Amino acid sequence: MKINSLAKLGGVVLVTGLILAGCGSKSSQSKKQEINWSTPAAISTMDTSKMIDLYSAQVANGTNEGLLRMAKNNKANPGVAKSYSVSKDGLTWTFNLRHSKWNNGDPVTAKDFVFSWQRTVKPKTASQYAYIFANIKNAAKINAGKMSPSKLGVKAEGNYKFVVTLNKAQSYFKYMVTQPEFFPQNSKTVSKYGNDYATNSTKNSYNGPFILKGWNGTNDTWKLVKNTKYWNAKDVKVKTINFQAVKTPSTGLNSFNSNKLDYTTLSGTLAANNKKNKAYTVFPQASTSYLEFNQKKIKALRNVNIRKAMALAIDKKQMVNKVMQGGDITPKGFVPASMAKHNGKDFASQAYVKAGTDYDLKEAKALFAKGLKQEGKKSLSLSLLGSDDDDSKRSSEFIQSQLEKLPGLKITVQSIPFKSKLSRSESQQFDLVTSAWIADYPDPSNFLDLMTSNNSYNDGKWSNKQYDALIKKSESTDANNETARWNDMVAAEKILMQDQGIVPLYQQGQAALVRSSVKGVQAFTTSPQYDFSKAYVK
Repeated sequence: MKINSLAKLGGVVLVTGLILAGCGSKSSQSKKQEINWSTPAAISTMDTSKMIDLYSAQVANGTNEGLLRMAKNNKANPGVAKSYSVSKDGLTWTFNLRHSKWNNGDPVTAKDFVFSWQRTVKPKTASQYAYIFANIKNAAKINAGKMSPSKLGVKAEGNYKFVVTLNKAQSYFKYMVTQPEFFPQNSKTVSKYGNDYATNSTKNSYNGPFILKGWNGTNDTWKLVKNTKYWNAKDVKVKTINFQAVKTPSTGLNSFNSNKLDYTTLSGTLAANNKKNKAYTVFPQASTSYLEFNQKKIKALRNVNIRKAMALAIDKKQMVNKVMQGGDITPKGFVPASMAKHNGKDFASQAYVKAGTDYDLKEAKALFAKGLKQEGKKSLSLSLLGSDDDDSKRSSEFIQSQLEKLPGLKITVQSIPFKSKLSRSESQQFDLVTSAWIADYPDPSNFLDLMTSNNSYNDGKWSNKQYDALIKKSESTDANNETARWNDMVAAEKILMQDQGIVPLYQQGQAALVRSSVKGVQAFTTSPQYDFSKAYVK
């Protein structure tokens, strides 16, 4: 799931059960069971079929609920489904639903899941996340417009039994259904509002612990209010969570120190200067920030020597240690380190290509000169698209300064709101863009799939037939032959790095200040990162 490319919120594939319990002065809201929370970007949409970013997903995880719910200790706990079973061949998953309700009083039924999943894979919806349904029977054909959505491998057996048929066994499917793109949707609400569905807090239905209030579709503040119709409302202690999009870390720090925020993120010198603060904490992540080249728009960026030169010109260690300073580490590749292992071996270590993430300015200059000559050019002027928050601006400026060490390369930085950046990235309205990804499920494919030629998240349109073939092969490999599948994915990552399809910048970590009075917020290292259903103020 996309995150603010350089705003330092990220996650890994594996889930940990961290409980936010920082130290510091008590919040002024303690007696009201009210929490004040910051986020680096505003909500982009609440339509889970069209949702692509982490910050919207965090809100959706509070207001809605899928079949299962992410929990601590790498577990997927019962959600709308009170239980489930998997056939011996791993192809059929049967979810037994509890009798829960939408906030408008309608029952949440298996038909709501059928409707939602069919809507997401329907070509007309234009969901960028439709590809993640590919292992569900007929999903790919439906999304390609070759089959009716009614043929999707899902069915409602009565109101409270939901059956899913997969193309091949997928052990991590239980984690996939915890994510917003697999949430149910109330068909009456979708029909009522049409194109305006989920464009503000009132044009939606909610079946989760909280109800969204005060979001008009563009504002930077909103709140989650306890949903009394939620099936487990008796265990939801916090009454209100006030959200504020804070683009400037210093503003967040000042608000935290004046008790206006109970949680705020840090980076750069602010992170370095607050390491002795009792409220300071770092949440290890394995989300990758990376640079994409628009090879569809800029012919020169199809030149591998130019791409390699730009990658080698960026000092990733300096970026981590001197620019970000908030718990990040230098990357080994696109797939984060410690994200996935097979036979005790870490994927990132096995797929590591030194040149893909190395820093060598001398070699970079030689390759850039060679590339320019091959393209018949003496110079190259490019724009670098990034978000308008402080961290992203500072990071974009660092990348600009690094790349302009290449003789003949001129970089212009464009910093715009995160939502606008997402839109421009999707429509290839950029030369270079800083991107970032947080995994949705525990498998390297969640990263590697993004770089296939036709994936909707491949904003730079890098294309490699051998890479595509390896990913396709890994997807069709028998589930019992995990070693063969693993080796194909390792080989694919190596191709991506050898051809410099993207430039991994850093593996993310999150430095933050957390109020000691805030308890029970479950912090995961995967999307959606936080769960407030068990939060309370002491």
